[in-house]
Amino acid sequence: MLHIHREIEDLKRRIVLEATMAEDNLRDSIRALMNRDAELALEIVDKDKALDEQEVEFEEECLKILALYQPVAVDLRYIVAFLKVNNDIERIGDLASNIARGAASLAVKEELAIPADIPVMSEMVQKMLKKSIEALIDLDHKKSQKVQNMDDKVDELHHSMYKIVGQRIQEYPDLVDSWMEVLGTSRYLERIADHCTNICEDVEYMLSGQIIRHGN
Repeated sequence: MLHIHREIEDLKRRIVLEATMAEDNLRDSIRALMNRDAELALEIVDKDKALDEQEVEFEEECLKILALYQPVAVDLRYIVAFLKVNNDIERIGDLASNIARGAASLAVKEELAIPADIPVMSEMVQKMLKKSIEALIDLDHKKSQKVQNMDDKVDELHHSMYKIVGQRIQEYPDLVDSWMEVLGTSRYLERIADHCTNICEDVEYMLSGQIIRHGN
């Protein structure tokens, strides 16, 4: 069983690397948005392909371990959770890429003042991603709960963005498409936060063996 434990440690290392790539892409996508940097935005879109490749390779490795070692109990829960987390991280990367595409689009349109809540949401979501992976690696219930509590604040900020964007559209009706891009960015950040919460729900599954997704 020492062999499978080495394999699991390697999976931990790889999932941290994937999460770091996704976090970097998210941070840079918001930087591209705020700085109207179309070149950086397009670089992030291109980088997402590498994250997609990592996701496929990670899944293949998990399936190989399942077939080779036929793990049970905690080891099995670990690998099942890693498979699900791997998918969540890939989706986070996709959403960061969507933000970057919006940033590239906005960079060539008339400049507008991005609401301060957008970088605030981004910073909070990046913290959620980092903490959710720490909770996974350390099997830390407290960190898991903290991330899930932060999700409520991100939801509040996203809901307030509807009012902000609605007001801006009334003030600048010629920029309605641009403001809808801003609202889309808020929506993508809210969805990333949901994926971080999913990761923490998988942590709870690993700790208790009980699935709590969808409020169960």
